[in-house]
Amino acid sequence: MEIGDIVFGLAGLLALVSFMPAIAGRLRLPYSVLLAIVGFILGLIIHVHSWAPMVMSDFLDSLQHFEVSSETFLFVFLPILLFETALALNVRRLLDDIGPILMMAIVAVIVCTVAVGFSISALSGYGLVVCLMLGAIVATTDPIAVVGVFREVGAPKRLTTLVEGESLFNDAASIALYSVLLTMLYGGGEPSIGRVFYSFLVSFMGGGLVGFLMGRLASGLFIWLRGWPTAEITLTIALAYLTFYISEHYLGVSGVVATVIAGLVVGSTGRTRMSPTTFEQLSASWSQFGFWANSLIFVFAAMLIPRMMIDITWVQVLLILLLFVVTLLARGLMVFGVLPLLGLTRFGTKVSRSYRIVMWWGGLRGAVSLALALAVTEQHNVPYEARQFIAVATTGFVLMTLFVNGISLRPLIHRLRLNELSPFDRTLRNQAVVVALEDLRDKTDEIARNEHIGDDVCARIHAVFDATQASVDGGEVHQLSHEQKVSMGLSIVAAREEEMFFDTLKAQIVDWRTAESLLARAERMSDAVRSGGLEGFEAAIAADLRYSTSFRLSLRMHYLFGIQGWLARELAKRFSNLMNKRSVAQQLIRFAEEEIQPLLGPEATAAIIKAHRHRLVLLETSLQAMSLQYPVFAHWLQESYLGRMARALERLRYRDMLAQFLITGEMYSDLIKQIEHRWSHIEQRPALDIAMSAGDLIQRVPMFQGVSPASLKAISKVLKPRLAVPDQEIRMQIGRSRVMYFVASGAVTIHLPDNTTVELGTGEIFGEMALVADSAFEAKVTSLGYSRLLMLMEGDFQALREGDPVLRDKIDTVVKQRMRALEVWQEFQRGERQHEPLPDL
Repeated sequence: MEIGDIVFGLAGLLALVSFMPAIAGRLRLPYSVLLAIVGFILGLIIHVHSWAPMVMSDFLDSLQHFEVSSETFLFVFLPILLFETALALNVRRLLDDIGPILMMAIVAVIVCTVAVGFSISALSGYGLVVCLMLGAIVATTDPIAVVGVFREVGAPKRLTTLVEGESLFNDAASIALYSVLLTMLYGGGEPSIGRVFYSFLVSFMGGGLVGFLMGRLASGLFIWLRGWPTAEITLTIALAYLTFYISEHYLGVSGVVATVIAGLVVGSTGRTRMSPTTFEQLSASWSQFGFWANSLIFVFAAMLIPRMMIDITWVQVLLILLLFVVTLLARGLMVFGVLPLLGLTRFGTKVSRSYRIVMWWGGLRGAVSLALALAVTEQHNVPYEARQFIAVATTGFVLMTLFVNGISLRPLIHRLRLNELSPFDRTLRNQAVVVALEDLRDKTDEIARNEHIGDDVCARIHAVFDATQASVDGGEVHQLSHEQKVSMGLSIVAAREEEMFFDTLKAQIVDWRTAESLLARAERMSDAVRSGGLEGFEAAIAADLRYSTSFRLSLRMHYLFGIQGWLARELAKRFSNLMNKRSVAQQLIRFAEEEIQPLLGPEATAAIIKAHRHRLVLLETSLQAMSLQYPVFAHWLQESYLGRMARALERLRYRDMLAQFLITGEMYSDLIKQIEHRWSHIEQRPALDIAMSAGDLIQRVPMFQGVSPASLKAISKVLKPRLAVPDQEIRMQIGRSRVMYFVASGAVTIHLPDNTTVELGTGEIFGEMALVADSAFEAKVTSLGYSRLLMLMEGDFQALREGDPVLRDKIDTVVKQRMRALEVWQEFQRGERQHEPLPDL
């Protein structure tokens, strides 16, 4: 076939499908259904088009000579469809419902395969392996038609996530089962449950691992390509195809799972690794790629329908009806039987009855099922009867789901009223209208005055406002409970916080690493507010201020092995995060005062502001403690933050000048280069110095004064400098060895068993009683701030006491005083001593 004919045919198809969305909208048909109709018609007329004019005839000729194989579907179109869908999914929302999604994607596929295999095999003359393969082929769902209907009718976003997530992963399960069963059909062997399960597990888990590694590799490369949008987008296209092909061809694992996971990784990390404008272009570009791939794969698959259905018999028609009923029953068992049970466990979330009905009826099949059936027809090692039956049954079944389920899905969603806002959302929407109209009325009056527009025109505009305001009841918001309004307000503020952190990344006020950390914390805050309201927000505040896992691990390595560099980097990261959170927290309080109060009223807003002020106080306290300990780094952070703000404002000002034609494009480019050079110093972060040497810290401990230089040198060799962070519990035993500490700077708190506390400051020691007197008395010790300690192991302690009489006497004096205090305290605890009243003065 000539290259020109191929280009002509593809261009003609693209021109044809470009009108399909608009036509489908006017006919109120799902887009996939209309594509199937168009493809079916093309599949008929390409064989009888002698009547057509020359250009039309040549177009149909080019389509007739297209050789569309199953590999074309699987290796050309499928990676694009999978990656585009995964890229657009919100990973946080996907993880919220990962239990139901994996249940429908994996277990439901197995149930459908088994149900179809045994029922069709029992009522037909086809073998069990053939029928099981048919079950695996029809188990894969196609979300395109369903999601298209969801978007048109305004269905809830969670329902869309459930359906798209299921479809992404059940393709992998279906194809894995299909591959194993096809191998069995080649060899004529009997199906083995263990073999099928093992092959599926290796394929699925292996594909997930490969996809994660490929996605992380690409995310790392985005940093090198940052600022080159076309290169970054090109890399994502290469990623989709390379991940699919390498997984399938070289590693023997699921390319579907690998491509999906790679898309999810890029979707979750790409917006911080890429330049912000590039990520927006990336989403738009992949939406276009997805439209092309979905449209062409459906048209090509539908064009094969006449060829695949040409030898259908009445018996096969009855088997197709049976197949339709069995798959509905199998899916119903999962949706109405297993999902509710899963919702009762900690592994699943509850899915409402109306959602489950739509998930059950919305299990449409599409191009992937047709591609797998086409792949069977191309396997000449498979008996002809089996190939013909699978092709006919799959095609007939796909058509039934499209024309029965697909067309009736929109009325079903309307019937279940899933396209309507909840009473709570409707109330908030009406209140938003009231607030907006009040602002618009004032602004239009001001415009009218400035433009000298007459009062009669203003009156007509006001009439529109009045009619709109009369159609909503602004008093509905007062019917909401205080808790409902506070929860809604906190959700709005949490969403605004995520957007503000992303805006700081756009303006290059923070780097991508900081933005990634801040966005992850903000997403967790949003999740906590959505699930727990004010209590969830307060719990999230406490969790947000806790030290990260990597910080705690670096601190543990510091205590065990004295590693300081890793801890310094973690401290610097925490310092930077706290400062950015404080800045955003201050802006969120202003946002609540200006935007939330008109919407939800003063009482709810006061509660929201109070919660955020409490958060601001905690942030200030944590930040102040670090600033006192590391003033040089704190000064650089402030300078860097202000400098980044100045740079962003300068860049924005030049962009406005360019938009107003005050400067040319060449001038703008030169000014941007000057900006980057002028502010380059704010990117040079100084190292946060936590380096501590025992020799320096010893000078701060009064107990070591008067000790001979030789002893001081010996002491410095065995003392181990350690940093304690605020509220950290200090370890009094390292391995099997007990330890004691000298406080070089800072302070610690001793928590006694009777809930009283004792504070020890610079120069004090603790832990010595257990080493000297072998006392069983134990108390919890925590750091009040950032404290520098000198740790002494038990064996080294005994050697020092014996080697230096001056140091031994000083330590023994402290021990005797504390032992006497301990004895008195124990007498009070046993009731042997009473508090004596103070004498009268």
